[in-house]
Amino acid sequence: MPLKADRQRALATLLRTRQVSSQARILEHLRIQGFDATQATVSRDLDDLGAVKVRGPAGRLVYALPEPGNGSGAGHDEVRRMLGASLLAIVPSGNLVVLRTPPGHAGALASTLDRAGVAGVAGTVAGDDTVLVVCTERTPGRVMARQLASLAVTPPALPEPYRGATA
Repeated sequence: MPLKADRQRALATLLRTRQVSSQARILEHLRIQGFDATQATVSRDLDDLGAVKVRGPAGRLVYALPEPGNGSGAGHDEVRRMLGASLLAIVPSGNLVVLRTPPGHAGALASTLDRAGVAGVAGTVAGDDTVLVVCTERTPGRVMARQLASLAVTPPALPEPYRGATA
């Protein structure tokens, strides 16, 4: 079996079982297991695995893997959970929607939305506490904002003009 596959399998196991906050710590764990890797290699592996930094239970940023879905990306329940757990505000603008999250949560939310293949979403861009949702050409941001708010377990307040509006 190729070394890369073994290393990535070990890395995935590590991220599912430990709260690791830095690539240096990942390197230490991999070296203990007999893998000789560089920081650049670990960075590529994290990208290949879809790892993102999220707030761990202790409040610090840690690497995490996307939850496994049914093979076709994130499921409806996962989207609802992520939106309910991390969505603070929604601001539509043209064919864009800005989603505000607590610090460190934007990457996981964006990854979930991308993997879910939400109808009308062309893609997302994430910062630390903000996700930019780019809607498809025929999907207005205000419609997507209402759709995402309705998916959230605890929907955030929309700006005044969008409360109670219908699509």
